[in-house]
Amino acid sequence: MERRRDILFTAAILALSPGLDLRDARAQTVSPSSRQKASVPRLDHRELAADQQIIHALNRLTFGTRPGDAQKIRAIGLDNWINQQLHPERIDDSVLDVFLDRYSILKQNQNELLAQYTEAQRARQMVRRAADDTTRGVSRDDSMAFQRIAQSRRAVVGELQSARVARAVAGNRQLEEVMTDFWLNHFNVFAQKGPPQPYYLVQYERDVIRPNALGTFRNLLGAVAKSPAMLFYLDNARSMVDSTRPRLASINRARGRALPPELRQRVNQLRNGGLNENYGRELLELHTLGVDGGYTQQDVINVARALTGWTIERPMAGGGFVFRPVMHDAGEKIMLGHKLKAGRGIEDGEDILDIVARHPATARYIATKLVRRFVSDDPPTALVDRAAAVFMKTDGDIREVVRTIVTSNELFSQRAFRSKVKSPFEVVVSAMRAMNAQPDSTPRTAQVIAYLGQPIYGHQAPNGYSETGDAWMNAGAILNRINFGIAAASNRVPGARVSAIPGLDSLDAAPRAKQVDAVVSVLLGGAVSADTRAVLLSGENLLLANAAATGNQDASMQAMDVRRRAPGNGPSGAARANPLGRPGALLPQLAGIAQVVGLALGSPEFQRR
Repeated sequence: MERRRDILFTAAILALSPGLDLRDARAQTVSPSSRQKASVPRLDHRELAADQQIIHALNRLTFGTRPGDAQKIRAIGLDNWINQQLHPERIDDSVLDVFLDRYSILKQNQNELLAQYTEAQRARQMVRRAADDTTRGVSRDDSMAFQRIAQSRRAVVGELQSARVARAVAGNRQLEEVMTDFWLNHFNVFAQKGPPQPYYLVQYERDVIRPNALGTFRNLLGAVAKSPAMLFYLDNARSMVDSTRPRLASINRARGRALPPELRQRVNQLRNGGLNENYGRELLELHTLGVDGGYTQQDVINVARALTGWTIERPMAGGGFVFRPVMHDAGEKIMLGHKLKAGRGIEDGEDILDIVARHPATARYIATKLVRRFVSDDPPTALVDRAAAVFMKTDGDIREVVRTIVTSNELFSQRAFRSKVKSPFEVVVSAMRAMNAQPDSTPRTAQVIAYLGQPIYGHQAPNGYSETGDAWMNAGAILNRINFGIAAASNRVPGARVSAIPGLDSLDAAPRAKQVDAVVSVLLGGAVSADTRAVLLSGENLLLANAAATGNQDASMQAMDVRRRAPGNGPSGAARANPLGRPGALLPQLAGIAQVVGLALGSPEFQRR
């Protein structure tokens, strides 16, 4: 029995592995020679049939197909639709805008948001003083005030997470949303960095990433470099000139002026302060040139020196970007062969951003990541070359680089079709879109995504979540995804109902074969492997059956109890709540069309895009 379970898990992992042909139920592991196909020359035609191209475009350029999407694309033509998506400002999204209006934090500016943080700090200090006062202690009013502030902070992250999911589920500007997701991951920021970070995230997503998602890379890079969220996350806000270096503004001159309290504190810290290389290193390694971009440790140091003084105002003053000359290293710097003269200020940092944004290594690094996101875990070299060339020719025009990729023959190749494993975010959102679900204004759907392993704003390291399928695939993850499909078809995901799926709502009494054909057509693009069809017809998933037969309750029921997987979901504590039902509750025993839908959502075909 143990051996059979291992075989079943292995088969499931293989079925979800990138590079396998789902039309052959006996497909084996990817051979080294097949991976070398990433270097094949440019294709001279689109290999996929017309309808397959539409299905594939919806899987790659959106977060999944909603009922009626394919018909709309057929009516206007695939390339016309792609061009529309590349110009989101021309697409009406007023219905989503009305829905998003219920999120109060999205309408608040940074001053209003940081006022909440300041209040939270006062409440925290009040409780601490009360705790230290043995004659008084912490009163009920003190505790309640502190709890209200903590709840307010959790609500900020909860609303941000919920709004992200809602946009992906219900928005018409899908390619823009995919690119927003890409850049938020590329320029990753962790929500639990420190107490003020959640309040910086609102402005970061709304004003830094979204407006620049299809703009120029230099503008996007500059906006990120001056964002309080990034300056705080990677510690550049406290990076200052080393005591052995010349300062742009001397301490004596600074002390001769009336200084605000926080700047007096900065000046007093200068003798013990120093350079922080965190942002400088990640700017080169993760944001622009890439780890193989040709820079040295001395380049990292000089980038960090150039960015000294790029810091943040006090929360009470709005917490925005500010350049502090007294913190800036005014010495000469050389970076990648470019000399930055001594005695300059903020221009040092701006010149660094200009250099790296327009560097050929950056063009190739960004092109590779975009091709990996849209086309293949093993990016075709010929397409990367063309995308990088467009990046250089257009001075980093993201829209034109993306256009090169999403209209390429490599994207519409047999090799690319259903070759990428969905991330947890993509699994949940695509299921909601496939089920014609309404967006969820509560945190629950974001909690489901966190349970599956991808809490929004919950990746601690600056490298972001993986864009390749191998990071998401193991036996436990596959079983959790299958369980999620059953839960979604059981009406346990807010807004998702089997009865809301056009074409399936009238098939309760239909023969099983007819139900399966309809589900395959509506949810799976009309093509599945023989193994998947057999599961849909029989109603039995061997992985679930085996888990139940071996008494492995943790394996078969863990999708219903996320309290075991609390780490990593940010300050909202979302992973501590059960998003799919009462902890320990049994998965429902579905029948009929609901059972077919649940099994289809857990199938390899649906788990890949």
